[in-house]
Amino acid sequence: MDHDTDAAQLDALLAQVRGSFAETPDQRARVILDALVRHTHALLREIAPTLEEWQAGVEFLTRVGQTCTETRQEFVLLSDVLGLSMLAETINDADIESVTDSTVLGPFHMTASPTRQLGESTDLTGVGVPCVITGSVRAPDGTPLADASLDVWQCDGEGFYDVQRPDEVPAGNGRGLFRADEQGRFRFRAVVPSHYPIPTDGPVGDLLAVARRHPYRPAHIHFIASAVGFRDLTTHVFVADSPYLESDAVFAVKDSLVVRFETSRDRALAAAHGLDVPFTHAHINLVLAPFDDTDTGTGAGAGTGPELAAERTSR
Repeated sequence: MDHDTDAAQLDALLAQVRGSFAETPDQRARVILDALVRHTHALLREIAPTLEEWQAGVEFLTRVGQTCTETRQEFVLLSDVLGLSMLAETINDADIESVTDSTVLGPFHMTASPTRQLGESTDLTGVGVPCVITGSVRAPDGTPLADASLDVWQCDGEGFYDVQRPDEVPAGNGRGLFRADEQGRFRFRAVVPSHYPIPTDGPVGDLLAVARRHPYRPAHIHFIASAVGFRDLTTHVFVADSPYLESDAVFAVKDSLVVRFETSRDRALAAAHGLDVPFTHAHINLVLAPFDDTDTGTGAGAGTGPELAAERTSR
């Protein structure tokens, strides 16, 4: 078969497959399916895989799905290491300069965080350097967002999330659902998180090994902040001077999200959180974007407090 005949057959196949989706009733689904067909066909035509390579790809994706559990999301992890999660976040980031940058959700938002009162500790094990996190949730004009919801989760001082050590660590360690006060302020005790490797005992780890990529993430704390009338904000706070800030395995670091965890001698703040001075303290300001008529779903001002956040995390 000559090149022209081969190309004509491939074009005919593409047209046939696209045509099979042309009557999809939902317009958005129709656009997505058409783009999916066009780009996947273009990918295979570019790389011209052998049948053995194609089968290996199918088996890889099958393993990714089989690795997923109630507490592990290997497909999210795959999306993360390919930069797709960060690409989606960037495409959907609010186009308002004064709001806090968003970043990836990550694969460990897999269990409902326990509701906690302001000032409580998310640390249930004492593994790590104690710290106090204070901050505020505000609108772009500086208006405090009273009663805003904050879903917080992080690893411990050794780099492990609770779901990675279910037989050793209490469920909910490093997690908490908080409500900001009437001034939009929040505070809680935690531990300074460590940098850590993403899970490498599954197919995504195999992929990184083939590419000779390291699996490490810089130290960070996850936040989802919500308030009625505002878009939900999914973001991290990265610990300044942490290793791997320049080479995050999931490409999620933004300079604006890097925060210094500093030594404090504020005796009142220390006493309020059961600590002695000096202690480690970080202050975080979260600025949410107001939603408009083009926003839909849970990312569009649907946050109504920890109860909704708990429902979302349990799915």
